[in-house]
Amino acid sequence: MDIFERLGVDPIINAKGPATRLSGGILRPEVAQAMVEASRRCVDIAAMQAAAGSYIAEVTGAEGGYVTPGAASGLMLSAAACIAGHDLGAMDRLPHTRGLKNEIIVARSQRNMYDHAVRTSGARLVEIGIADRYAGAGVRDAEPWEYDAAINDRTAAIYYVAAPGNQPSLPEVVAVAHASGIPVIVDAAGQLPPMANLKRFIAEGADLVCFSGGKAIGGPQASGILAGRRDLVMSVAMQHLDMDTAPGRWNPPASLIDRNAINGMPRDGIGRVCKVGKEEIAGLVTALRLALEEDASGALRAGWSHHIARLAEGLAGLNNATLTLRDDPERDPVPMLAITVDQKALGRSAEEVLVELERGKPAIYMEPGELGNATLVAQPQCLAEGEAEIMAERIKAALRA
Repeated sequence: MDIFERLGVDPIINAKGPATRLSGGILRPEVAQAMVEASRRCVDIAAMQAAAGSYIAEVTGAEGGYVTPGAASGLMLSAAACIAGHDLGAMDRLPHTRGLKNEIIVARSQRNMYDHAVRTSGARLVEIGIADRYAGAGVRDAEPWEYDAAINDRTAAIYYVAAPGNQPSLPEVVAVAHASGIPVIVDAAGQLPPMANLKRFIAEGADLVCFSGGKAIGGPQASGILAGRRDLVMSVAMQHLDMDTAPGRWNPPASLIDRNAINGMPRDGIGRVCKVGKEEIAGLVTALRLALEEDASGALRAGWSHHIARLAEGLAGLNNATLTLRDDPERDPVPMLAITVDQKALGRSAEEVLVELERGKPAIYMEPGELGNATLVAQPQCLAEGEAEIMAERIKAALRA
């Protein structure tokens, strides 16, 4: 009897991808083993963060790195670092920001539910731009001059959500921000793959970048990557680490926290609620190393393509639907299979089919973002061997009129 049976929880087949609400992905055995090994002994967590941060800096091209318990916590910690800097008094006050630089500028078209994490720091988001292209009223979006016009003596940072087609481009935003000495925080939670994005945003001038650790790289679900300027990563560490020791005994690694740059020892900061354990740090670093190795060899994508090909084979001759394989490395970061339902012939909607799959046994979840086009999309990142065949049988049954 495994843990799910003991808890009375039914495992699912996850063809939606590594979504948090579906518990993320599946750990490689090496990642799980690294977490087990880390669980067996104790370390100074600041020393472990410093070591992990050094590796993150190496693979991202940043000055510093840090392991967070997810990309959202990374955004909150990044905002707190930009607001408080190395001011111990300001750190102690957050999220109360009266009298501090507490405004973070964001394009109106980039607002999303995850920016709650930025606001949790005490920041006030200042929206700029009119997203005419989304409203169908024109083709314009936010423009560089609008960022510039919004910068004032209360501006702490600019928040930029990385996504294909965003306007203006990150380099354009960085140029405006840095001309006024303002840092740029990039939310790149779901921007892996391609793995080249690990270095891209830092190379384009971002001051802090947050990635999810539990998605494409296959790390623990409660892990994230933060990379960026060393002074800002230091502020993150000071507001995140446990400070429950006497000042005379506090001895953090100098590579992480430069004690000569501050006038005392911080109290537990706003990030203390975002604890990350040695197990998550060990798992994240191991997963990141393996993902980079497998990406370089082509094994990462080959594994995903294998699952999608098996699903397509199992669905050959499908009734009441057409299949479209999306497996062009130049266009598709992750290979997928689109199943477009002939709703008229079937006599029910694609959404009804999806609900049937989700409520069956085993429950099957797929990407619902194209239901408006009567299309279900299968994504392979969280599929285990043999699950594509089970999916094919369930889908064929659901699509019989």
